[in-house]
Amino acid sequence: MRSPLLAAVLVLVLLAVTPAVAFAAGGAPGGPGVPEQFLPADKSGLGTARAATSPVWFTVQREGGLGEIYYPDLGTPSARALQFAVADRHGHATRAQDAIVETSVDDALTFRQTFRDRGGRWRLAVTYVTDPARATVLLDVRFTGPGHDLFAIYDPALGDTRDDDSGSVDGDALVARDASTASALAAEPGFAVTSNGFRGTSDGWTDLARDGRLDWHYPSAAAGNLVQTGRLAAGHTTIALGFGATGPAALGAARASLRAGFDRTARAYAQGWRAYLAGLHPAPAVADRRLYQVSAMVLAASEDKAHPGAYVAAPNMPWIWGSEAPSGPYHLVWSRDLYQIATGLIAAGDTAGAGRALDFLFTVQQRPDGSFPQNSSVAGVPVWTGLQLDEVALPIVLAYQLGRTDPATWTHVRAAAEFLLSFEGAPATPQERWENQSGYSPATIAAEIAGLVCAASLAPDAATAARYRRAADEWAARVKGWTVTTTGPYSRDPYFLRLTKDGNPDAGTTYSIGDSGPSAVDQRRVVDPSFLELVRLGVLPADDAAVVNSLSVVDAQLGTGAYWHRASFDGYGEERSGAAWSFPLPADSYQTLGRAWPLLNGERGEYLVAAGDLRGARAQLAAMGRAAGPGLMLPEQVWDDRPPAGTPGFVPGTPTFSATPLAWTHAQYIRLAWGIASGRVVEQPAAVADRYLG
Repeated sequence: MRSPLLAAVLVLVLLAVTPAVAFAAGGAPGGPGVPEQFLPADKSGLGTARAATSPVWFTVQREGGLGEIYYPDLGTPSARALQFAVADRHGHATRAQDAIVETSVDDALTFRQTFRDRGGRWRLAVTYVTDPARATVLLDVRFTGPGHDLFAIYDPALGDTRDDDSGSVDGDALVARDASTASALAAEPGFAVTSNGFRGTSDGWTDLARDGRLDWHYPSAAAGNLVQTGRLAAGHTTIALGFGATGPAALGAARASLRAGFDRTARAYAQGWRAYLAGLHPAPAVADRRLYQVSAMVLAASEDKAHPGAYVAAPNMPWIWGSEAPSGPYHLVWSRDLYQIATGLIAAGDTAGAGRALDFLFTVQQRPDGSFPQNSSVAGVPVWTGLQLDEVALPIVLAYQLGRTDPATWTHVRAAAEFLLSFEGAPATPQERWENQSGYSPATIAAEIAGLVCAASLAPDAATAARYRRAADEWAARVKGWTVTTTGPYSRDPYFLRLTKDGNPDAGTTYSIGDSGPSAVDQRRVVDPSFLELVRLGVLPADDAAVVNSLSVVDAQLGTGAYWHRASFDGYGEERSGAAWSFPLPADSYQTLGRAWPLLNGERGEYLVAAGDLRGARAQLAAMGRAAGPGLMLPEQVWDDRPPAGTPGFVPGTPTFSATPLAWTHAQYIRLAWGIASGRVVEQPAAVADRYLG
């Protein structure tokens, strides 16, 4: 038997010496094709209908076109891309994303992209929605370019795999299938020409790039890295990409959406989102109204429809996570991110959504021992195996914030609180909130103290409440002794550390940072701003001397323009060249650099609210707003002033290739806006503040 590589080489040789039509009669050659990872994670949009009858989500690529499309749930990408190419009928073709691309979003999560040829020869405008009645993504396509042809190029990844999709032509539509899922790409007017092929060997773009013509008209392709191509009619076209368990079901969804028409479907889509916004608090005057509304909709769109309350961290796969199968961890559910999302929903006025999040935490994610997994699928199946004690404590705080005093909720609250008290070594945690270190973390301890005080407030009996409060008081009294150094190199005054390994902050204990950072760094040289959790959650006052001095240390060590790095020596970000964060990352190589995190501006802003500096808090809200990418998506990280800053595509203050949108950042924007408007930290549990702040 010939090897797949040899077969692919023979195909390419034959394509070079034989007229293309020789292959048009049968199935596509060159399988399985070239493997590809998912697209960059800096999305310009996330869209889905409000209706549960439409279990499909699309993402918009910054460079143009659609990226991953999720079906049947928000944890399962089932398409890698739907993009466009333009040919001039004179031997040349170009990808639309190589043109000038502009992206916009309206007040109903409808995204529009305009592609303009740099030579002014053609223009393409595309609007993206989903059909509220079924699992279809619908595109309104308007193309002008005399003497040019427009092609849709679709790359399925059905069932979160990219190498087992087969394709065929059904009339003027393109149907793709794998063992569990199917998709159908159809248009009105119908595609003039169609073809199935394998990526990099016999797909439509490979054909167009040769001579500007789609000569290969393969009616089918066996299982592999399938790419499907269709030539659109000139002028105005509607494209429907339907999904289903079978080919006929997917094609039926696509055809039904085409019959309904784009305009009617888009109106129903918009009405769903406008009704949702109408049920929320109006945007506070201090916020950018459009960014605020988009943030609220992004949070709502991050909830899975098959599993209510399962809000994912981000609908994307940064860096190495885009090459994994199944795909990476960002579209999983993390207890900490879910808490951040839920408190953003509460601030916005969606207490029902926050309640569903709490129900998911307690009835789906929580383990019998009261703990929570590091993360889980949207169905609640644990994926990563780490334990983070803030992820055990924060659901208790959320239950308190929602006023959930019913016996069923108390059963879950008590289980979590008892786990915190019984865990050996607590309040030290196996992992803190940045997930790659263990020890005494001020952020984790703040969450644990708040969790125990909130549990005491919810307790039905005085003895249990008193036991929880005693433990919380002990930890509150000792948190500085565990995490504030008086002998560190950054200040003669005491300051908080990111964490201590041994609870002795004045000792020069060393540890390995990870992510290509130093292998043995003195813990007194590692700071981060997460000690502000102690202020936000009401354990320490804003004017605490150690807090105030630590802010100066953090600004000096982690400040970068208007933003902050998340921790000393952080390597969770792109390589110094801008290449993707990946494995392996040898210690002491410093090959990767964590960039700046806009959500930290939100946390600093909430601190400033607590300190009574509303003007400073407004400046932090504005800085968060400036970090928004096209389509008003807020990122996990933005480029700082270190290389490759200043080169094309690496503008300081703009999203990196990390997760965009990140739901936590959007939630933080909403929370800070309401904190400024109300003059108080809206997340802060009153029971905790009353106990420790008076």
